[in-house]
Amino acid sequence: MKINGNEIRPGNVVQHQDSLWVAVKINAVKPGKGPAYAQVELKNLLDGRKLNERFRASETVERVRLEQRDHTYLYEEGDMVVFMDGESFEQISIPKDMIGDRAAFLQDGMQVVVESHEGKAIGVQLPEQVVLEITETEPTVKGQTASSSYKPSIVENGLRVMVPPYITVGEKIIVNTETIEFVKRAD
Repeated sequence: MKINGNEIRPGNVVQHQDSLWVAVKINAVKPGKGPAYAQVELKNLLDGRKLNERFRASETVERVRLEQRDHTYLYEEGDMVVFMDGESFEQISIPKDMIGDRAAFLQDGMQVVVESHEGKAIGVQLPEQVVLEITETEPTVKGQTASSSYKPSIVENGLRVMVPPYITVGEKIIVNTETIEFVKRAD
């Protein structure tokens, strides 16, 4: 589907320079002279390169629709991660580096969305938040709770997360998978 250059929104996937790109940031620019344009930061879905491109309203780009299917995380095999399709029960292997640092959040039986284009998997959407247990953290210092300071802690998957001083070892917390930040204590 063709769209005008000024209609690109963050998250849109477009065909540009014979590759697939996702729009990360968009800035509408109206210079004093000349026509307005959209300054778009693009990230290549296949190799992760970044590109800054200008699109005028008169230019058109091909917006790509990705097929999104629910999958269940099964296991890790070397540098590949194996998922099972929720409908056909077919298993697919995806390179771990396609998921990046967020691969540490994968848990047995976790539901994810695998995005594919023309039958080839190009991305994995993890849940926005996961529950993790604190395995290591500094003890609380008396009087430290009065300020809004955070202390470092290690969660069960080995990641380092900054948490409020009242959190102790063994507690379960909710962590944002995009920013790798503490959200709140798990119930």
